[in-house]
Amino acid sequence: MQAGRRYTFFQTANWTRKYIFWFVVVDSIPVVLYQVFQVEWLRIPWQPLSLIGIAVAFYLGFKNNSSYERTWEARKIWGGIVNTSRAFTVMVREYINNEAAVERQDETALQELRRQVVHRHVAWLRAMTIELRKYQPWEHNASNDKVGRKILGTEYRPERFDELKPYLSAEDHAYVLAKGNRSSHLLSLQTRQLMVLRQQGLIEHFRHLQLQTQITEMYTLQGKSERIKNFPFPRQYATINYFFVVLFLILLPFGMVDVFTEHGGGGWWVWLAIPFSVVSSWVFWMMEMIGEYSENPFEGLYNDVPITDIAISIEIDIRQMLEETDLPQRTPPMGDLKVVV
Repeated sequence: MQAGRRYTFFQTANWTRKYIFWFVVVDSIPVVLYQVFQVEWLRIPWQPLSLIGIAVAFYLGFKNNSSYERTWEARKIWGGIVNTSRAFTVMVREYINNEAAVERQDETALQELRRQVVHRHVAWLRAMTIELRKYQPWEHNASNDKVGRKILGTEYRPERFDELKPYLSAEDHAYVLAKGNRSSHLLSLQTRQLMVLRQQGLIEHFRHLQLQTQITEMYTLQGKSERIKNFPFPRQYATINYFFVVLFLILLPFGMVDVFTEHGGGGWWVWLAIPFSVVSSWVFWMMEMIGEYSENPFEGLYNDVPITDIAISIEIDIRQMLEETDLPQRTPPMGDLKVVV
């Protein structure tokens, strides 16, 4: 996501430069036909166009509110992952002990058990960030989007699951790679190990239930993330909104010809219809694009929820709880847009 104060006007204009070019071309055609070739019937009264514009504005507002809600819900979900991760790690650190042990372990062995569980949790975080970046057919995948993902390092590649190796045993890593939903099966491995520790008495029964409650909450948060990722903003709303905006932008310059002809009585005034049509078209199209790019908060582009940065922050936090010092560094915002991913 963009982590600076705001996009500059140049960055915003550059994002929409090809559309601005088309607006200049399309909005010039009615004016040239009217003024140069005297095709006077091209004037459309502004009143019916204003009705269409009001309807389009209301529809854009609905779409943008709905799209923003998807992005904000995604951020709240990952806020929940932050809190659950901290609580789970503190419990692991304190609950795995010799109080009810069938066979007592020395502190070094206990610390290694705690490390295994916490590192597997880190692997779960990293696996989720990889899986949530899989491309879906309704997400943006134009050539500049592909380039953007490469620049940001968010493109999905199966070999990225090798990043889990430092956090898992060879057996666990091979087991996870053989599954479809890898992050889900990492939580399954957590449950299995916690049950073994419970049977060994290294986790007391009531405390084991508390830890399992945290894992259940992780399943819930993962499922919520997958719901946003795998279920698009309803296509009927996105499609109709797109058609309505395009229709209004096509008709807009014809109405502008009428407005400036009446205002100036003809002459050079009518040429002002071109810049005003371009600006108006750009405003409506920008609102459409903002809503469209807010629909998919995990697609790995500039306006996403920065799940990789959040995952690294969680990793640093929870591994410090185990007094580990060999920690990853948070990636500073990159590029002119100051993007975090």
